Amino acid sequence: MTDQDRNARSQLAFARLLPRLFRGGQAFVGVEAALSDLTDDQATTRPAGLPHSVAQLVAHINWWNRWMLDIIELGQALPYPAHAADTWPEVQAGDWSRVKNEFYELLGRIDPHAARPDLANPVNHEETIGELLADMALHTAHHFGQVVTVRQALGVWPPAGGGDTW
Repeated sequence: MTDQDRNARSQLAFARLLPRLFRGGQAFVGVEAALSDLTDDQATTRPAGLPHSVAQLVAHINWWNRWMLDIIELGQALPYPAHAADTWPEVQAGDWSRVKNEFYELLGRIDPHAARPDLANPVNHEETIGELLADMALHTAHHFGQVVTVRQALGVWPPAGGGDTW
């Protein structure tokens, strides 16, 4: 097998894996299930002892996914936020539908990038397109674990569509 063949196989494997990393599946509960059946009140409630609501977590994911997608799609570095707090948008009661819809819109923007032939190209001095996509997937998965924890604390887990409860 040539290096070109190995690179093509790696590219295909990554293109197949990436959507599952964003959406869940075998390794963890899918994002659609994790966000399903939440009312605005449930999504915007921060349980006692936990730092964020589901809506705040998803708004934070949206902030970073939008930032990294803009880098990929513009092909240039963007200024890094000065403070972590800058990446946690304010979420109010009544915002859940907007925040959730934005999450799905951004997810739709990610899909076409998974199969790009230029994933090894750098976009911001140090990271490649593929590395940014992997960072986005891992960040999203990390916070979706927190979404499940918040839902458990609220007593609204598992959703009607099912979810791991062990």
